[in-house]
Amino acid sequence: QVQLVESGGGLVQVGGSLRLSCAASGLTVRSYAMGWFRQAPGKEREFVAAVSWNGDNTYYSDSVEGRFTISRDNAKDTIYLQMSSLKPEDTAVYYCNGDVRTVLGDYVGMDIWGQGTQVTVSS
Repeated sequence: QVQLVESGGGLVQVGGSLRLSCAASGLTVRSYAMGWFRQAPGKEREFVAAVSWNGDNTYYSDSVEGRFTISRDNAKDTIYLQMSSLKPEDTAVYYCNGDVRTVLGDYVGMDIWGQGTQVTVSS
């Protein structure tokens, strides 16, 4: 029932910036915390950032804090990820998700995922 559509990925140089968007529909997603995850080749999907239901609180992985900013527009059922000072290790497919929360110390979301958007950072 839930549909998540990520967009905004692309190829950027080291130190560059990129803004990702995620449009959600199918459920009352605006009632929940939302977040971003990413998966690099050969690696497990990992948590990147989360934002509380009203946008008042944000959370980031240590690897992106200070460089990435997550935000949301509940009127549009959309969340964003502004990425700056990009590094080659940021290269991955980025996915958004809803109902983001911690379970046994790890960030998790819903059981379904969108198609993701590819971010490639090159020197």
